[in-house]
Amino acid sequence: MQKIGFTEALDSIVAADPRYQRDAYIFLRDALDYTTKQQKKIKGATVRHVAGPELLQGVREYALKEFGPMALSVFSFWGIHRCEDIGHMVFNLIGAGIFGKTDEDSMEDFREVYDFHEAFVKPFEPETPRQNLPPSLSAPKPV
Repeated sequence: MQKIGFTEALDSIVAADPRYQRDAYIFLRDALDYTTKQQKKIKGATVRHVAGPELLQGVREYALKEFGPMALSVFSFWGIHRCEDIGHMVFNLIGAGIFGKTDEDSMEDFREVYDFHEAFVKPFEPETPRQNLPPSLSAPKPV
């Protein structure tokens, strides 16, 4: 049996499950590569497997690096609204034979790991809320 390529797998996945844009799967593959490289830097050894929460952390870091404050908007455009969406995509790629899994891996690994607003919006919000600024900075000066 011939192994299916990534492009062909995406064609099949997107046709069967149109919830997520094709580019989202390409990003996810790149985020997995990013995650394994980061883990290799930290652990110093070849990473054999990335668990769900580790992948989600890598997705977060890579999205912030690639898209900055637009990360949430890009994800929304792609149909990704919460961690579970990443899990569905991962299991679609597993089903197509592109990603692998262990017996311990499950969709539960992707449930409510982090809140998307906290992960992708909060890092770009001002540190000091406007109401806590001194009066000279918080109110516009009359013209």
